[in-house]
Amino acid sequence: QVQLVESGGGLVQPGGSLTLSCTASKSVFSFNTMAWYRQPPGAQREFVASITSGGTAAYADSVRGRFAISKDRAENTLYLQMISLNSDDTAVYYCNAHEEYIGVELETIAYDYWGQGTLVTVSS
Repeated sequence: QVQLVESGGGLVQPGGSLTLSCTASKSVFSFNTMAWYRQPPGAQREFVASITSGGTAAYADSVRGRFAISKDRAENTLYLQMISLNSDDTAVYYCNAHEEYIGVELETIAYDYWGQGTLVTVSS
């Protein structure tokens, strides 16, 4: 069972910055895709950013240009660098790892792993 552990959340003022980290129990480069999701208070979990094993990144429109997702091989860590934070960014942020295999009958077998989440609060 893969384990993901997020850290780096906390209270930050509007306009401030924060970097979230996610460590995994296996190489972060072994997954097909790793991603960050978030769940604002009273709302559903939503996609924030993702990065493929080849390094291609994708972002939600609401964070593009302010957030940056990256992976570090030496630290075996997934990061989410966040700048120009505002109250709409307040949420529990979750790390996700997705991997796929081809089964013996050529079917696609997919697994999704989640961390426990880290709370980011943007408030003055």
